[in-house]
Amino acid sequence: MKRLFILLLPLLFSAVAMADNQQSYQEFGDYKVYFSVFNSTFLTPEVASTYNLTRGKDQALINIALIKSSEDGDTEGLEAIISGHSQNLMQQRKELEFMEIKEQNTAYYLAPLRFINEEVLHFVINVKTTDNSQPFEVKFSKKLYVDR
Repeated sequence: MKRLFILLLPLLFSAVAMADNQQSYQEFGDYKVYFSVFNSTFLTPEVASTYNLTRGKDQALINIALIKSSEDGDTEGLEAIISGHSQNLMQQRKELEFMEIKEQNTAYYLAPLRFINEEVLHFVINVKTTDNSQPFEVKFSKKLYVDR
């Protein structure tokens, strides 16, 4: 089950980005930081239970992955130190707590978030590599809808 969830995450990045019609990554030299925000009800109850995640119509997950490209075109998922926050239009700020999910030689980071219907959230995510002292700052916005 865990392996199936991890294998589906890259598809989730592209599906969520296509639905939003926005780019789902930002580039920093040889690095790309992929990001997505999706309703927690997208997860099956079994997967949510495995990772101790709360499913709910007003619950979302922020998904972050750091990828490095090599000169020969290969890519590698990297471990990172992820921090960040969301902020709504009323300037209410929520710190995000990311959990790491590892599978073979890649890592993903998820943070839960509660929201209200049609809330526009602005995200600022800092991604620090183990070999880079300066974090990459990723900024994006997302309008979230309660899953009915």
